[in-house]
Amino acid sequence: MKLQAFDLAVIILYLALVTLIGLVLKKQAQRSKNDYLLGGKSMPYWMLGISNASGMFDISGTSWMVAMMFVYGLKSVWLPWLWPVFNQIFMMVYLSVWLRRSNASTGAEWMETRFGKAGGDRLAHHVIVIFALLSCLSMMAYGFIGLGKFLEIFIPWTLVKSLLPWLPVSEQYAAHVYGVLFTLFTVAYSMLGGMKSIVWVDLIHYGIMVVVSASIAWIAWHELGNAGRLPVPEGWYNPFFGWELDMHWTGYLELVNRKIERNGFSPFGYFFTLMAAKGILASLAGPAPTYDMQKILSARSPREAALMSMFVNVVLLPTRYLMIIGITVLGLLFFQKLHLQSNGQIDFERILPAVLNLYVPPGLLGLVLVGLMGAFMGTFAGTFNAAQAYMVNDIYLKRKPDATNRQISRMNYLLGLVVVSISILLGIFMQDVNSALQWIVSALFGGFVAANVLKWHWWRLNSFGFFCGMLAGILAAMAGPYLFPGMLPLFYFPVILVISLAASVAGSLLTKPTDRQVLRCFYKNIRPWGFWKPVRDEVMQEDKHFVPDSNFKRDAWNIVIGIIAQTCITSVPIFLVLRLYPQTLLAVLILLGCAAILRNTWYAHLPRS
Repeated sequence: MKLQAFDLAVIILYLALVTLIGLVLKKQAQRSKNDYLLGGKSMPYWMLGISNASGMFDISGTSWMVAMMFVYGLKSVWLPWLWPVFNQIFMMVYLSVWLRRSNASTGAEWMETRFGKAGGDRLAHHVIVIFALLSCLSMMAYGFIGLGKFLEIFIPWTLVKSLLPWLPVSEQYAAHVYGVLFTLFTVAYSMLGGMKSIVWVDLIHYGIMVVVSASIAWIAWHELGNAGRLPVPEGWYNPFFGWELDMHWTGYLELVNRKIERNGFSPFGYFFTLMAAKGILASLAGPAPTYDMQKILSARSPREAALMSMFVNVVLLPTRYLMIIGITVLGLLFFQKLHLQSNGQIDFERILPAVLNLYVPPGLLGLVLVGLMGAFMGTFAGTFNAAQAYMVNDIYLKRKPDATNRQISRMNYLLGLVVVSISILLGIFMQDVNSALQWIVSALFGGFVAANVLKWHWWRLNSFGFFCGMLAGILAAMAGPYLFPGMLPLFYFPVILVISLAASVAGSLLTKPTDRQVLRCFYKNIRPWGFWKPVRDEVMQEDKHFVPDSNFKRDAWNIVIGIIAQTCITSVPIFLVLRLYPQTLLAVLILLGCAAILRNTWYAHLPRS
């Protein structure tokens, strides 16, 4: 550990500042349920966009992306499609507008606008609450693991043990202890100030991350200039690929070949095809019911919801990839000094903290730690807020609709403690960041896709069909690791998809349709495109002035252009730090061309309110 007094002072100042923000905003948050969960829907899109981006800049995901960049080089720019990263483009183009038009407080409350509030039609509501809580708890546990592994390098357990010899914890659980401590601190400010405190803390954190990422990128750019070239195999600098990966580290770093084999991404062409197909379907399904959805529902209007999703891409990707490529370059140049090999293996998830510990100068290191701890805190706090929203709004208030603001406030605190306790227990039992990430994005969210694509685009899907599809998908996702041991979750995603789709369609066709009045209200308010002809005809017969959404072709075009632009935003900082200046210029020119197109085909057509 090389933390200096100044570094520690920076960390303490940051923790004091976020606590103060929570205390200052506590009174505002207690005024009503919407003030606590949605910030009163009063914050501008750029604040929500930066906050959302800050929440996505998590330690666990960044550590994983550094590991992937180290191993696969420029081909790793495609791997975030697993999540999928381009879902922000789908939301920017049309889904954020559709979602915000509902005026709901949570994804489960949105279900009532789609399927109604009658007893039999509430099955969709119940199952989305279960899924939302399961996904929120999984994401919180995933962040918990990443934070603990990150802090282990900077604060050796031997030091803690010497200061606290009575602490009955062995070194193997050091990461869990660190995770618990910072998790509890994050919960404190989140519970005090609600959504507004989360957004304000995220703004501070993002400003820090811009400084940190730019500094690390400059250090890496300078060191690469001295070294001349990275010690990497042929193909590392090429973002394109064939059916096979064809990247061999023999003669460079033999143990990386084992990592590639264990990841199971080969044949890479097949993996990429599945990843892209799954990503498109997951994007069509809309945002998962976690912090991303809560930020959209917190926007002031449908227009600002779309602008917020656009802004996430602009502020997140350049900053994050400056850090990723900077850490990767330093890791490759000075790998032997990082001491990551143990028992014939390399812990690639420790590259990020190891590089920071050795090559970031004292003074800046404190800012780096604050930024990355703040990344964990932002991710955890946003997800924690979403989990609270579901438990309070969709469980407690459904059983006690006449609760006072004081009772709601107390329940927020109580249920918040329940949520964080469960997430800590899950984090203790998860093995590592990669296994947690793969299960969340490929298996659990795989069960989310089919029913949620149909809910937007097929009028005949009813509550029972949605319930059957979600339940079948969740059960199939949970059974996947046992039925397909050792297989990458993405490879059995098609099985989960087919099971969930069949259950959704069968459940809908074997039961009566959703009440037509509910469907007409939903269609008239949301105005989705897709298979809505019977409902559309009824609405147009009722209201001769109603104009349905016929913008599918324009939206599809904007999605394609948006994904190209997003890929360029990702590539520019990578090419720049690697000193690939012709490629940097080409990516910038393509990005500017895409921006000009989107100004005319997307921005000019956004709703005015």
